[in-house]
Amino acid sequence: MNKGSIFDLAGGAPAFERLTSRFYGKVKADPLLSPLFESFTVDHARHVAIWLGEVFGGPRRYSEEQGGHRMVLERHGGLNLRPDQKERWVDLMLETAREVLPDDAELQARFADYIRWGAQIAVTASQPGFQIERVGSVPKWDWTTESRT
Repeated sequence: MNKGSIFDLAGGAPAFERLTSRFYGKVKADPLLSPLFESFTVDHARHVAIWLGEVFGGPRRYSEEQGGHRMVLERHGGLNLRPDQKERWVDLMLETAREVLPDDAELQARFADYIRWGAQIAVTASQPGFQIERVGSVPKWDWTTESRT
């Protein structure tokens, strides 16, 4: 049976907007993460929703409106994220996904796969001295494979 895209099964753009809005509310209240996000705005949550939508098979809005994968890497530059911060970020995102996205085990698993992978990329890109040598398009995650370009 063809489920369609993860984006569609998740509920499309409105679902990812609800997810990031609730998630960043939690982040701002979290003692470990809130210092990292003091200056982040509602626009940040909206941009992450657009990013996630594109990753999971939605429209190419992040690429077209926000500069694509290179811009995500650049925006993490110099943040010097720590492994404990990454783990807390991942935990809160997956907790929020269980609350907001459909209760579909396969969808939740694929979402978690990407979040763990992407969070590690963010940590790597945030370290002092990180240089972007080659960057491809926004990663694409579907039911069975991912494009990690």
